[in-house]
Order: sequence, then structure tokens, then C-alpha cells
Amino acid sequence: MSRLLHVDSGPYAPPVPVRELTAFSADGARLHVEIHGAEGAPAVVLVHGWTCSTAFWAAQIRELAADHRVIAYDQRGHGRSPAGPACSTDALADDLEAVLTVTLAPGEQAVIAGHSMGGMTVMAASARAAFRAHTAAVLLCSTGSSQLVAASTVVPIRPGRPRTWLTRRILGSRAPLGPVTPLARRILKYGTMGPGSAPHMVEACARIVHACPRKVRHAWSQVLDLLDLDHGVRELDVPTTVVVGTADRLTPPAQARALCEALPQCTGFTELPGIGHMTPVEAPELVTGKIRELVTAHIQVVSEESA
Repeated sequence: MSRLLHVDSGPYAPPVPVRELTAFSADGARLHVEIHGAEGAPAVVLVHGWTCSTAFWAAQIRELAADHRVIAYDQRGHGRSPAGPACSTDALADDLEAVLTVTLAPGEQAVIAGHSMGGMTVMAASARAAFRAHTAAVLLCSTGSSQLVAASTVVPIRPGRPRTWLTRRILGSRAPLGPVTPLARRILKYGTMGPGSAPHMVEACARIVHACPRKVRHAWSQVLDLLDLDHGVRELDVPTTVVVGTADRLTPPAQARALCEALPQCTGFTELPGIGHMTPVEAPELVTGKIRELVTAHIQVVSEESA
């Protein structure tokens, strides 16, 4: 696995965790888990997306850890989690269940925030017993449940078979991304971020994405190409807030609107003008604020009822 890379200064430099541990998934895959903040504080679980790592949530971790217990983990094959035996949505669900079980006490609930493939992880786990036992509410950022390649607007031509074919070749490429160069930053910004994204945001995302091993990137691109989690959306029967950027080329706003229509308990929908796919980095205060709102509205209510 390639060495973990991220910026080492500024708001997107990963904070040092209070504790690190390893969770073991159903198939034996090892997952790197970080815990930030104080024991006993309301719990938040952060699930990153394709080609990313716990470093992607640096801004949220830094702000939330002051008064929350923040749990973040590297998806299998990403960051400091070795690649597991399988790449599948079931494996993603197994991994989330394993993390919830090892980090939360029996009966303890958390707000779970998932970005992109992290949101898909939540959908995949929505009917699992551990997920239902430990989830008070969910934030879905920049994600979708099916037809991802056909819906993507990375290739700027009209929808149809040629666009889908080209998009599949681009997103599923086996080519190495190489070092983070000015050209690499421009390509990443075009494909994944809004046109007004600040250079330090682009740099932070580029370092994280370029650190993902190309074999891992390709393997998970095949899972996303065939994704069908529409059933998981219908099973996600907890209060759920959806956030998307209007300039998101990977999971455009139409994907988010479809989620809202299918969710049993959609409690809010926000479109962010000019923001791209990397919402937690591009709009850190808003994403953090949405997580805080869900904690206040749902974890405290659960605590009072169970007292």
C-alpha cells in the first residue's frame, strides 16, 4: 500500500487522535480507526469516500472534537487500512458494522456522516442490526445510490452511451496518478471540485486522492460502476439530511434529489451553489454545522428517553 500523504499544515492538516485502534471486519479485513475528543461526549462517526482517507475529514474532526467524540476510519484499501479480501458493498457494510461495534457501547447511538462512497456505505448497511442499534441520524454528503456513471457530468457532452462509455474509461482507469503537480491539481479540481475552490482546498484533496493506490482505486471504481443501492435508501429509516453541491460532476444534484424522494425520513436537503463533489472540504463550516444540528436534535432526545 502506498504511503499516506496529506497536507501537514493549515485547516486540512489531520489532527492527532486521542486513540487509535484496529477493527476487524467479517472477512478478517483490518480497519484503521481513530478516535478524537472526550469519552462520554456525543458520538459522531465519519465515513470517507472513494480514494480518500480519514484525512479528508480534518476540518470536521478539528471543530467537532471540542465537544464530541469523533470516530473516523479508513475504508479498506485506503489510508492506513490494508486492502481486504473483497471489494463490494456488502464488505463496506461489514466494515461499518465492525467499527460501530468496537467503538460504541451497547445502546450508544451516533450521528453518522458519509461522503460519496461513505454515503453508499451507510446505504449498504442500513438494514444491518448493528447499524440500526447504533445510528441516531445520518448526514449524506455528495452521494448517490445507483446509475453513477450514466449520471456523471465529468465528460461535458450530452447524456447517452458515448458519454457513459468515456466516463467509465476515465473513472476506471488503471493509470497511476503520479505526483501532485500543477496539472494534476487542475484536473482534480475540474473533476471533483467547484470552480471557486481555493488553492489550499485543492491541494489538500489532491494529496489525499493521489495517495490512494491505483489498484485500490481501480477495484473500487468497478464496484461503483455497478452500484445499485436503491433498496438500501428505502431501508434507511432514521432522520437523514442530504447535502450536495450544484457543481458536483460525480454525483450531480439530481442524484441527491432522488435520495430525498426515496428516504423514509428525509429531514433536510441543501444544495450549495458553486460547490463541487468535495463538500466537507469545500464547505467545511456548513457540513460541520449540519452534523451538529443532527446531534442536537436526535442524540440528546435519545439520551433523555433512555434515562
